[in-house]
Amino acid sequence: MTTLQKISTYFLLIFATLFVAKSSYAQLQFIENKGQWNKAVVFKSDISTGSFFLEKKGFTVLLHSPTDLLNFEETMHGNNVAVNVPSNSGTGTTSLVIGNTSSSTTPQSSTPPSAFKPLTIHSHAYKVNFVGASDSVKIIPEKPLSSYNNYFIGNDTTQWQSNCKIYQAVTYKNIYPNIDVHYYTNAGTLKYDIIIRPGGNVNDIVMKYDGADGIQVKNKELVVNTSVGETKELYPYTYQLQGDERVTLDCKYEVKDSTVRFKIKDHAEGSTIVIDPTLIFSTFTGSGSDNWGYTATPAPDGSFFAGGIVFGNAFPVSPGAFQQTFNGGVDDDRIGLGYDISIIKFSTGGNLRLYGTYLGGSGNEQPHSMICDAQGDLVITGRSSSPNFPTKPATNSTYASSGYDITITKFTADGTGIIGSIKIGGSNDDGVNIRGKYVAPGGADAIRRNYGDDARSEVILDGNNNIILASCSQSTNFPIINSTIQTSFNGGRQDGIIAKFAPDLSSVIFSTYFGGSGDDACFSASLNPLTGNIYIGGSTTSTNLPGDTTNVIGSKYFGGVTDGYVTEVKPDGSAIIKTTYLGTGGNDMLYGIQFDQEGFPYVMGSTTGDWPVINANFSDTGSKQFIAKLQPDLSAYVYSTVFGTKSAIPNISPVAFLVDRCENVYVSGWGGSFDNGDGYPSVGTAGMTVTSNAIQKTTDGNDFYFFVLEKNANSQLLGSFFGQQGGFADHVDGGTSRFDANGIIYQAICANCYGGATFPVTPGVWASKNGTGTQGCNEAAVKIAMNFAGLGAGIRTVANGLLDDSVGCLPLTVQFADTVSTAKKIHMELW
Repeated sequence: MTTLQKISTYFLLIFATLFVAKSSYAQLQFIENKGQWNKAVVFKSDISTGSFFLEKKGFTVLLHSPTDLLNFEETMHGNNVAVNVPSNSGTGTTSLVIGNTSSSTTPQSSTPPSAFKPLTIHSHAYKVNFVGASDSVKIIPEKPLSSYNNYFIGNDTTQWQSNCKIYQAVTYKNIYPNIDVHYYTNAGTLKYDIIIRPGGNVNDIVMKYDGADGIQVKNKELVVNTSVGETKELYPYTYQLQGDERVTLDCKYEVKDSTVRFKIKDHAEGSTIVIDPTLIFSTFTGSGSDNWGYTATPAPDGSFFAGGIVFGNAFPVSPGAFQQTFNGGVDDDRIGLGYDISIIKFSTGGNLRLYGTYLGGSGNEQPHSMICDAQGDLVITGRSSSPNFPTKPATNSTYASSGYDITITKFTADGTGIIGSIKIGGSNDDGVNIRGKYVAPGGADAIRRNYGDDARSEVILDGNNNIILASCSQSTNFPIINSTIQTSFNGGRQDGIIAKFAPDLSSVIFSTYFGGSGDDACFSASLNPLTGNIYIGGSTTSTNLPGDTTNVIGSKYFGGVTDGYVTEVKPDGSAIIKTTYLGTGGNDMLYGIQFDQEGFPYVMGSTTGDWPVINANFSDTGSKQFIAKLQPDLSAYVYSTVFGTKSAIPNISPVAFLVDRCENVYVSGWGGSFDNGDGYPSVGTAGMTVTSNAIQKTTDGNDFYFFVLEKNANSQLLGSFFGQQGGFADHVDGGTSRFDANGIIYQAICANCYGGATFPVTPGVWASKNGTGTQGCNEAAVKIAMNFAGLGAGIRTVANGLLDDSVGCLPLTVQFADTVSTAKKIHMELW
């Protein structure tokens, strides 16, 4: 028996992700009750639409109407309000009445204060009890924070409490014999696991719902009905680990009257059972103007930035946002209208708009890539044709031309201002890969093989928050600063651009061309975590790329219309270390580059050739999407493989890429008729492999596809579709989206264009409908957690109520060291 198997047999994780509530905090917090609340409460958590109270034998959920909360938020901006909170100690419906008492008008309205009607926030509470739970259950708070809360509210000093400790998890030990309940947070989502240890019986678990308007099972999910909407306890799709294999189990809810039990079939005693992907939220922006999806990225707390373009003044901007008006544009791309960038930030659960803003001048703008720093400041790169694009300082437009230029803007965390903004370029188009989407002639051309490839570039951050750019330029006079890598344009229609900027965009640290005599573009950038060297990936038609190409995978151009490439650059931009071609005799496009913790680069893209399969247990023979792990010096493949259907052309246009800390590899992309209709070859998503843990198992051939490859190309962990069935094809119009470090996808989608079908959204989100109705598109924001076993594997020890976590990846080998035998005996007397 292996070390992993020995550890696994100690407990049976029978169920996870039962109750889901969204938190507006980076980590949901459990605050101890020292007397400031009702004595039945042990811990309290604040969630975005209410509160969650842990009690000795269960919990109470207090929910407020999301619509009422939104109205309250809008009223609070610029108004003084009086708040009256009726007391309510039981379950059922209550309300919060808010009357406007301001003596001045709001900035958004000329209506006198007396004309405002009082607001009512409707609320509903329900209680869940573990029937027959033990009176001797041991409640263990875990992961304490260094901070604490004080409560000095009202004039009743008996309810004043200080130094109330805050925890990130709580375990109820032996709530039933040999059964524990573990409450915790993941990606801003409140969850709990029921853990059945040897001797425990799943039939002992009975949960009674009091105060709900009803409970029922829909689509294998438990739906709790309340007067302020529905809540869901997610579909219990589970599998168990048996050695190195994962065996799917049939686990479901059984509901009778107001009680819930769990039914699970054919599980092996002593094995761990794991919950799989969770659709955290899917929402529209709700824009009343045509709004196309481009790019997305997470914030450190799990909130969601979505970036797109918008064609009018009905985008849902927030009070106080940086740019609240649409600045228009010109029809220089044969679209028919001008457009600005649209940015919207959603809460971790997608139910709130944290801010929304335009970004643009009198020309046209579009976003290509976004990333958020640890302080919550958002960095956006894209392109602009506006002579008055907002820059900070004003001299940051020194290099602007009359065509399209590259833009980088850094927003403050609250979206009310910009920290810095630059517009940089030469006399021709910059940030435009070959030509715009609708500029004739249309269709695939050289290194533009998919619809949206005209808008490929990336920004990343280094450890000092310097901003690194991978893009392209058609200008022979692009400003080259502090670098001798390539100081002049090398020919073809365009060269790649590599640049590095100060964190506040006040200066260019270095900038350089990268390209040969053909057409070149830099699509992706990543940092080697061990050396800090910059690795750039992209595509080229040049046979003479710059850099040392000796002792690498591809020292010469492989053939076909295009090849992929990777080049390694010193952090200060002073020199290229190595360059390699990557490709086949077909058309090869490299769209992504990422690193694992050991400093190995991984690449992802598409091909029309026979991509090599090397050292890989998994591959889909004859398919055209590739993933490869390279030696850090680019000398060889560690492994290389392909996925998709057997075909002559690719299935999808890839738009997001990740290598997680356990070396699993993630890809997101879309394909189908929309690509084909505009002259870009795509087989579409029909026939792509679907795994049993898929969020969506069927496709109309025109959807998004999420793929996860196990470490070392051992197996496919996930294959799932996402999108509407019928109607206008799901797609993006350019740019890239991102996974976070835990494998959660933050995906922007141009969705539900002109209606005609139902796009999948989740309950209670910011906007459940396309704001244009049948008149246009809406950007959708989709957040999905993959939840793979072993990504957070570890040993948990608790001493005096404090948790010590040791985290690893499956298979996990644990070495125990004796620290007692070397200890000295110390005698202490206390008086």
